[in-house]
Amino acid sequence: MDSIIARGLTFKAFHGLHEQEREKGQDFKVDLEMFVDLTKAGQSDRLADTIDYARVFSLVEDLVTATRFDLIEALAENVAQSLLSVFPPLQAIEVTVFKPEAPVQGRFDYFAVKILRHRE
Repeated sequence: MDSIIARGLTFKAFHGLHEQEREKGQDFKVDLEMFVDLTKAGQSDRLADTIDYARVFSLVEDLVTATRFDLIEALAENVAQSLLSVFPPLQAIEVTVFKPEAPVQGRFDYFAVKILRHRE
């Protein structure tokens, strides 16, 4: 299956269980792999035959910044379901949400969740 990949979409948001996370906020990163047949777009060279990257970015930005979630698992699920809903050609989507400043004592690069959802 063909795919469109978006890596490192970064947004300041206020997700988390702890009061400090909700007040201070932090940068969240989102990676997407959108599984879609790209044959028609490859042949026609028309934006109408593929997934509009700018629209994807805007939708993800709205979800990440306008709604608060306690868990990044819920954020990832909402991103996946929204994109599947808005873009009928999508057959499946993999969403990874990175939380580099998770409230964990110790040294780490990030905590993340990765989900894969298929169109029903």
